[in-house]
Amino acid sequence: MTEQGSAPEAADDFAHVEDGFQRLWTPHRMAYILGDKPTEEAGHGCPFCAAPGKSDEEGLIVHRGEHCYVVMNLFPYNPGHVLVCPYRHVSLYIDLTDEETAEFTALTKQVVRVLQTASEPHGFNLGMNQGAVAGAGVAAHLHQHVVPRWSGDSNFLPIVAQTKALPVLLEDTRSRLVAVWPAD
Repeated sequence: MTEQGSAPEAADDFAHVEDGFQRLWTPHRMAYILGDKPTEEAGHGCPFCAAPGKSDEEGLIVHRGEHCYVVMNLFPYNPGHVLVCPYRHVSLYIDLTDEETAEFTALTKQVVRVLQTASEPHGFNLGMNQGAVAGAGVAAHLHQHVVPRWSGDSNFLPIVAQTKALPVLLEDTRSRLVAVWPAD
């Protein structure tokens, strides 16, 4: 309604070019796009240094190990997309200690098991992008992506609109994973 109490303007009255596309607006992505980028220094804007200092719920942490932890991806490709991260601020896999490497690998395997129980995906993508040129959004702090996949989960949105529709909230997914994570 306008100030005078009349009906709102019709969408056809707005300037636009008819192109046959619907729009799915994702303004929350601007926080990532425009946000501070971490430096090579530990802690300076690094979300993977900050998360362990928060409560599990606030930091979206699924599990804490001795050398590494599992955290929800704040900008997931699919529901259940998690990251395995060392606590230590290192950028390359080869920079991990033997103890960190062992736990990093063990937690990756555990995440796959937990996701199988919690979500019954049809497959997984596992990967690390090391360096900005390789696609790492946070190149300064090593992290491994574990992305559950389902048949037909990739539709036209990521291809033509660079948008991913996610049917589950991050906290709901985190709670579901925590509920089935085995006790230590």
